Amino acid sequence: MKLSGIKYLTDQGVENIWKNKMMAFATFCVLLISLMLVGVSALFYININSMINGIGNKNEIAVFINKGTSQQRVEEFGQELSALDNVQSVDYISKGQALDSMISSMPEYEVLFESLNGDNPLVDGYSVKVADLEKISDTVAQIQQLNDVYLVRASYDFVEILRELRKVVSLIAGAIIVALAVVSMIMISNTTKASVFARREEIQIMKYVGATNAFIRTPFFVEGMVTGVFAGLGAFLITWLGYRSVFNILTQQVGVMNVIGMGSIIPFEKIRLMVLICYILAGSFIGALGSVISTRKHINV
Repeated sequence: MKLSGIKYLTDQGVENIWKNKMMAFATFCVLLISLMLVGVSALFYININSMINGIGNKNEIAVFINKGTSQQRVEEFGQELSALDNVQSVDYISKGQALDSMISSMPEYEVLFESLNGDNPLVDGYSVKVADLEKISDTVAQIQQLNDVYLVRASYDFVEILRELRKVVSLIAGAIIVALAVVSMIMISNTTKASVFARREEIQIMKYVGATNAFIRTPFFVEGMVTGVFAGLGAFLITWLGYRSVFNILTQQVGVMNVIGMGSIIPFEKIRLMVLICYILAGSFIGALGSVISTRKHINV
């Protein structure tokens, strides 16, 4: 097909949107809603997973060193911890810092702390963050093999809860996204079929006068693709406004939200371009494909 013919058919597809604006608007609305249902569900899953990871990052291994260990050995011990495979970061906590933290967090026991008369019964230690929470058991075992270890504490129950929570969230979110995608495709298919059915006589006339299948389908392809692009842009703008509003509401509750992992909610600016591309590509592809498939029945006359 010549370039002039492609341009003509493309122009016809764009003109058809205006000529059949009611059906085009119906297709646009269905595409818009369908894209938003799937897109919002996907964003919800991404943020839930990020929040779970944020909670997991707050889980640390507490490592205590034998009392009387020299300061040089304490520093060497920290280097040995940093060299372990699954260790992300190591923070030294002296026994003085640990005691000060206890005093500030438990003011009701001030008399008890004063009775110590400057004697600190605590020991030096390290706070260790792991890179992979699921390998925490192996990391604890490696730490216990080091010299001068007095005690190692890690919340295994907490780790198991996070593992199960991630599995449940993944299964539920995956099922919801798939179900919404199927429902959306059915809605789009039915709307597109109705749009094509309304112009079945036009298609049949073009077929009788000798137009090829490609010649007939191309304007519908362009029409569906352009409608899908605008639906993707509309879905992006609505999602952007809604996402930012929810994000601002949640992040205002800084204290409580950070404790439960809300600080791990992804700012929309970080994923804006990806969301825009996904919406436009999905909208144009589904719109174009639905239009082409729906013309098949009426082309065979």
